[in-house]
Amino acid sequence: MTETPPEKIVSETTEPDVSATLVSHLVELRTRILWVLLMLGVSTGLCYLVARPIYGFLVKPLAHAMGPDSTQRLIYTNLTEAFFTYLQISFFCGLFLTVPVLLTQIWLFIAPGLYKNEKRVVLPFLVASPLLFLCGMACVYYVVLPMAWPFFLSFQSSSDQTALPIQLEARVGEYLDLILSLMFAFGLCFQLPVLMGLLARAGLIRAEHLILKRRYAIVAIFVVAAVLTPPDVFSQILLALPLMGLYEISILVVRRMNRRVNQS
Repeated sequence: MTETPPEKIVSETTEPDVSATLVSHLVELRTRILWVLLMLGVSTGLCYLVARPIYGFLVKPLAHAMGPDSTQRLIYTNLTEAFFTYLQISFFCGLFLTVPVLLTQIWLFIAPGLYKNEKRVVLPFLVASPLLFLCGMACVYYVVLPMAWPFFLSFQSSSDQTALPIQLEARVGEYLDLILSLMFAFGLCFQLPVLMGLLARAGLIRAEHLILKRRYAIVAIFVVAAVLTPPDVFSQILLALPLMGLYEISILVVRRMNRRVNQS
């Protein structure tokens, strides 16, 4: 009677367990993705019911810049443009409402595999990320737009100033695309402290390095602002200035994370 080699016994007992664990993780991941997609569909549908008031809220900065007695309007030149504009608003708002569910599902998926000290590190970043994104959107609505719209409207003229008057006839779809692109760009760029904090916690960057590379970072910030914003210098500057402030905040966050890494 021949004995089974120990290596064969180990491989026969461990491989099925690894395979079963992988399948269970994939099933769990699929379930959590389905919950997120379900939440996205439900929230998008609910937001569509109030899409008109949401659009009214988004258009308020332009209406305020035009003045209360203005006879100007927003138009649509395609029969389906207004419908798809409301649909786009609904999807964007539904996506934003789904973010907490998405982050919760991510946390529930990865938390069992983390140590206690790792959970204390990851959880604050998961909470800070949507809050910073919201701050970026609020910065667009309450700071950037009240400054930008009067500037762009100042290029209008009457028939006394030019041979033919220059008046704004903005399309609803183009206006929404501009607003959403600015909000997304600012929200994305406001994640800079979170990204830097994670890199610092992993020991990949140090505060002193960020200080030495500040000049290059400023150039990179203006390049990013030029890519993410509409093709005008005014919008690029309005995005670059908060980014430079966030870079300085990131230095403080990285310095604190470096201290924690050194203490541990």
